[in-house]
Amino acid sequence: MGVSGQIRVVVAKPGLDGHDRGAKVIARALRDAGMEVIYTGLHQTPEQIVDTAIQEDADAIGLSILSGAHNTLFARVLELLREKEADDITVFGGGIIPEADIPPLKAAGVAEIFTPGAPTTDVVAWVRATLAARAEPEGPAEPSGPTVTGLTTEV
Repeated sequence: MGVSGQIRVVVAKPGLDGHDRGAKVIARALRDAGMEVIYTGLHQTPEQIVDTAIQEDADAIGLSILSGAHNTLFARVLELLREKEADDITVFGGGIIPEADIPPLKAAGVAEIFTPGAPTTDVVAWVRATLAARAEPEGPAEPSGPTVTGLTTEV
C-alpha cells in the first residue's frame, strides 16, 4: 500500500493504561495537519488495533503506551500485521519508554518512538515525511479537509 490522498492514522491506547491525554493531543495535531485520524479509545487489544487499521485502510498506527508493557504490545501489533499481510502499515509510538528499549523496538520494526516532551510538530513532520517516502505516484488528489473519527473534544 502506498499513501495516496489524505493520510490515515489509527491512534490507539493498547493494554490497561488509562491515561490518554497524550494520545488525544497527538490525534488532534495530526488531524489539524490535515490527516484523517481514527482514535480507538482506551484499553484496546493488539488484535482490535490491527483489525481497525486494516478495516480503516490506515497508512500508520500510532501507539501510546505508558504502562511499561511497550515491548510486549509493540511486538504483538507487529506480529499481527505480518500475519494479516498488512505489514506495510507503518507503526510508531510514544509514551514512557526507556531510552535503552528504543533501539530493540526499532530493530523489531517500530518505525519511530517519541518520548515525553516531543513537540507535536515533530510528530506531524515525521509522519508526513515517512509516509510521503512511501507514496505511490498518481493523479491529482481530491481536496479533503481534516477529519477525526471517535476523538472526543476533551483535549
